[in-house]
Amino acid sequence: MPKANNAVASKARRKRILNKAKGYWGSRGNVLTVVKHAVDKAEQYAYRDRRVKKRNFRSLWIMRINAAARLNGVSYSRLMDAIHKKNIQIDRKALAEIAVKDPAAFSVIVKSALD
Repeated sequence: MPKANNAVASKARRKRILNKAKGYWGSRGNVLTVVKHAVDKAEQYAYRDRRVKKRNFRSLWIMRINAAARLNGVSYSRLMDAIHKKNIQIDRKALAEIAVKDPAAFSVIVKSALD
């Protein structure tokens, strides 16, 4: 009796992996054994970089707040210390947005934190 391979499931599995590698260069996009490694590595990078993206954005927000704070005559660390001591509930993302879009409102926040 011949062995049943379940070709439908096997083909679907191969197709799913090959579809993830669409657009990859050379054999990384069409040779199954190479594609498996390329897709595995791509998924590792994607997993890692979802976390790195959060770090990068926090860093960007801090740079923007620092630049706006220095225009108001105070450093980033002194401003954030004053905000925490005054118990002003505003996160860095919102504060950076205000600093970029509405410098006058940011100046009011700085003054209220330092008073």
